[in-house]
Amino acid sequence: MKKLTWLSGLGALAALPSLAAAAPAVADKADNGFMMICTALVLFMTIPGIALFYGGLIRSKNVLSMLTQVSVSFALVCILWVVYGYTLAFGVGNSFFGNFDWIMLKGIDLKALTGSFYQYIHVAFQGSFACITVGLIVGALAERIRFSALLIFVVVWLTFSYIPIAHMVWGGGLLAADGALDFAGGTVVHINAAVAGLVGAYLIGKRVGFGKEAFKPHNLPMVFMGTAVLYIGWFGFNAGSASSANEIAALAFVNTVVATAAAILSWVFGEWALRGKPSLLGACSGAIAGLVGVTPACGFVGVGGALIIGLASGLAGLWGVTMLKRLLRVDDPCDVFGVHGVCGIVGCILTGVFTATSLGGVGFAEGVSMGRQVLVQLESIAITVVWSGVVAYIAYKLADMIVGLRVPEEQEREGLDVNSHGENAYNA
Repeated sequence: MKKLTWLSGLGALAALPSLAAAAPAVADKADNGFMMICTALVLFMTIPGIALFYGGLIRSKNVLSMLTQVSVSFALVCILWVVYGYTLAFGVGNSFFGNFDWIMLKGIDLKALTGSFYQYIHVAFQGSFACITVGLIVGALAERIRFSALLIFVVVWLTFSYIPIAHMVWGGGLLAADGALDFAGGTVVHINAAVAGLVGAYLIGKRVGFGKEAFKPHNLPMVFMGTAVLYIGWFGFNAGSASSANEIAALAFVNTVVATAAAILSWVFGEWALRGKPSLLGACSGAIAGLVGVTPACGFVGVGGALIIGLASGLAGLWGVTMLKRLLRVDDPCDVFGVHGVCGIVGCILTGVFTATSLGGVGFAEGVSMGRQVLVQLESIAITVVWSGVVAYIAYKLADMIVGLRVPEEQEREGLDVNSHGENAYNA
């Protein structure tokens, strides 16, 4: 099999110091410009992308609470990332954490490089991934979580779940050493966030009136706008994970287009067959499902593999938000687990299949078979699920002990916009 080009993904960054010994690193203006644009696109995915997407999915009396939760948690993660997150995720350390050499980014020279672009850009790019991961969790807790409890949860979960898993996969830690393939965040972002959201949805309980009242998205055009923003931003998410404006970035870009289109079609036609009508919400959900599914694979698989991953992700996501959600008996208002968890798992497993050169991929590492790679992928999924789940449980319990996890019932009935933030989205 063709030997995998490890510099094609973020997991390669741990290998850069040894390569630098062979050839002095040189800053490339094109790569620097490319990575800054990609970073801005990923930031754009959280504010306004996630905020608009989730905001449209919930009821009108809680839309401002959603926008506020996403925005403030975004800001909190930005600060924590600069203070200690980056150094613990990407500093040279053990299997689970980095070191403290770059606390507050001290010790990073203005001209220090990560590959062919400046390390400060790498700090921002990786920080944008941390921001959107936390933003994804908020959708599972919508319409009933106490704002102060959310902020406590974010601090604990980011520190003890996101950071170590990012280090394990992309920072040269445990899963990187095992050869896990995650080009742009199938485990680190989507499964990690989905499991935390699922645990939170169980602990916080169902919304008042759930199962008795009709809980419908209050603004589908807002959902569509959020989807469009996420889709555009995802090119920074996936292509930027090549860490260079090179042929792997081009492959990731095309794979993102193809997988998304395939997932929209499979979700919409599946929904059409099940419910008799295709819907805009189905098309938007299918787009997100395809984007999630191709994320771990986009720089490793060929276009044919991306097409199949997209088709599978669309159907898997539809199953996740209909049948699986009923089986789990959970109130996940924005279907965080049904889409990000299920499609993230599907994408991670299929990455281990379609990376094979015989199926159009770039090839596994030397001596690694498809069976072995799939087992490694399953190991990375299992570790992420257990790690994130345990940390999330502890984080929610701490928040509940300190301030209480859920708003009082009367405030929930009236809406979080007025009671938590003193505002109204619509002055009808």
